[in-house]
Amino acid sequence: MKRLTILFLFGVLFGATARAAAPRPKPQPLYIVNGKVAEAIHAIPPEEIEHVEMLPADEETIARYGERAMHGVMLITLRYDEPATFPADTTFGNYIARQVRWEDDEPVARVVLRYTVTPEGTIQIGETLEATDNRLKRRVLKAVEESPRWQPARKNGQPIASEGVLSIQLPEGRPMPRQVELVYR
Repeated sequence: MKRLTILFLFGVLFGATARAAAPRPKPQPLYIVNGKVAEAIHAIPPEEIEHVEMLPADEETIARYGERAMHGVMLITLRYDEPATFPADTTFGNYIARQVRWEDDEPVARVVLRYTVTPEGTIQIGETLEATDNRLKRRVLKAVEESPRWQPARKNGQPIASEGVLSIQLPEGRPMPRQVELVYR
């Protein structure tokens, strides 16, 4: 009986110590994006955020937003109410990669472009952020030019321009070769 009591006390003390030593997750504020509660904001690109306001965890905030606001409220206003959407069964990058003809025996190449979806739904290429092969760049630009129109982003019911980044690396699944570095001694 003494053994059971000692084992029980040891288990209780060890369990309490382990729980006390375990790191607790940092309390997160309530996220409200464009007036709607959001679970996380990690997927929102920073360039799409127009305004951020942090409300303190005071009585007024908790009365307005409920118990979930006990760690504060982060109000995030995006540049748009609805993001631009590409009218295909896949993402824009995957669609363009499928349209570009690039054989498996060709070298691995990457093209990264900044683009704008106009209020009319057309794509305008901004700057080229990276292009390791001009042939791939020409083929990607041609595929973008021939791609279907987008549904533009909307703000207050009106279509607005929005930006994005297109990154294509072909052939898919192969890593980029490491660049040669010269070291002078």
